Amino acid sequence: MSHQKHEAREAAIRFLYQCEAEKLYYFSTPHFSSFCQHFNVTSLVAKNCHDYCQGTFSELERIDSIISKSSEKWPLERMATMDRCVLRLATYELLASTEPVKVILNEAIELAKVYGTENSSKFVNGILDSIAKGLR
Repeated sequence: MSHQKHEAREAAIRFLYQCEAEKLYYFSTPHFSSFCQHFNVTSLVAKNCHDYCQGTFSELERIDSIISKSSEKWPLERMATMDRCVLRLATYELLASTEPVKVILNEAIELAKVYGTENSSKFVNGILDSIAKGLR
């Protein structure tokens, strides 16, 4: 796993989280540029981060539908915001990326451990495992 991709995923969930907090549910280039500038996101990391975020927003309806089907007991709006962001990014990657499923899931679980609650990694793992099985 490349360190730059890891950094890009990390920046992406932070950007997605910021968008949630600001109720911005579409990709905004000026907003993204401002985020990268404010958090000193390097240009190499920003390129991957941009692709992750733009892709996630472009498929948001489909992604949310997939997550909802795999988490019947937990409606999206009841999930912790960071868990929702991690799930959205990882689901986008499962749909659009050539990365191995195991890499995508491991990255998401690690991000959930760092940015989520004490139970986030188990929660994210369970839902993503179900999603991955349904998509493959």
